Amino acid sequence: METINSGDTAFVLMCTALVCLMTPALALFYGGLVKQRDVLSIMIQNFVCMGVVGMIWVFGGFSLAFGPSIGGVIGDIRTYFGMYHVGVEPNPEFAANVPFMLIFGYQMMFAIITPALITGAFVGRFRFGAYLFFIAIWTILVYLPAAHWIWGGGFLSKLGVVDFAGGIVIHTAAGFSALVTAAYLGKRKTAPGDGPGHPVSLGMVALGAGLLWFGWFGFNAGGAYAANALATYAFTNTMLAGSVAMLVWMFWEWRKDGRTSFSGVLVGAVAGLATITPASGYVEPSAAVVIGAVGATICYHAKAVQSWLKIDDTLEVWRAHGVGGMTGALMIGFMASSAINEVEASFRQLGVQAFAVFVVAAYASIVTFIILKAIDMTGTLRVAEKIQREGLDQAMFGEDAFDLWGIDRTPRS
Repeated sequence: METINSGDTAFVLMCTALVCLMTPALALFYGGLVKQRDVLSIMIQNFVCMGVVGMIWVFGGFSLAFGPSIGGVIGDIRTYFGMYHVGVEPNPEFAANVPFMLIFGYQMMFAIITPALITGAFVGRFRFGAYLFFIAIWTILVYLPAAHWIWGGGFLSKLGVVDFAGGIVIHTAAGFSALVTAAYLGKRKTAPGDGPGHPVSLGMVALGAGLLWFGWFGFNAGGAYAANALATYAFTNTMLAGSVAMLVWMFWEWRKDGRTSFSGVLVGAVAGLATITPASGYVEPSAAVVIGAVGATICYHAKAVQSWLKIDDTLEVWRAHGVGGMTGALMIGFMASSAINEVEASFRQLGVQAFAVFVVAAYASIVTFIILKAIDMTGTLRVAEKIQREGLDQAMFGEDAFDLWGIDRTPRS
């Protein structure tokens, strides 16, 4: 009989809470970057994932991702459906000294934030009712299979693919799905007098970025499922990659524009954090510095690709998360150390990592397009042009982010 270790359990409990915090943090980060008329709409799109995905996770989601593998493609839905067989006794297949129910909760937080990441790509264009269907179907058809392939004993894990905390499963899948969604919905309709998309509140952006960074320690270090040396490596690597990425992004901005911006500094840090995520538990701290710098550089210059594609990815989700997660996953093949976690840098490792990135990116893109096409057939997908110009907050939710109690009722021109 496995014995629960109180220290490890306390550590994973804390990490679970930290990852849970990242979804509200993302709401603040995204909400501060958009125009005032759409602040609430994007924040509720983030928060509602905690309800929709949470219930999916209980009723079959966890089982499809982590249940006994069916042909290496998906887990058996019956094994853990409704939390059946998910108790406090440790399951040695996951963590020998931590309650199995805690593993269920920790992984649920990852599932919740993944579709929330996509929301930054289509600000002001997605009807809320259709969005609810979208995230539910996307979680079932995209996230759960991808999680099973790499983390649940599926075919990619059998090939030797590794992804410590979600560079492929989360960031690559969400980033490429975001790009497809933004392309499908088309460009935003602007209102008369709309200027460049200056953030509505850099304070909100800073608070959101700071809380994201704080939560990212649980996001990465918690994957060790124990308060041990591996968690320490992941924790340290997270800090170093985010730090150097912030400076490198600042360098590229300064070189291009002759100055840097606060929003750029914050986005650069997030790009670095996304890049180190898959590699955080496989590399030395010195390698994490390199990965953060490389990630910031590639994500920064990915702007040229996005501009060439002419896709209105509002908050550049693909650039920061898709490109960052993909880069970090590939860097494992160059910089992994077997002294950390039994994975060695090699051409074979690089090859299987590249194959996994391609499979997940292609699968997520194709299935996302099919989901959007199916919802679009109902005529409920896109927000009407008039509402896009006026903003979703009042039209769909009857509230204003900075006018909740009628303090300012000055008519708007």
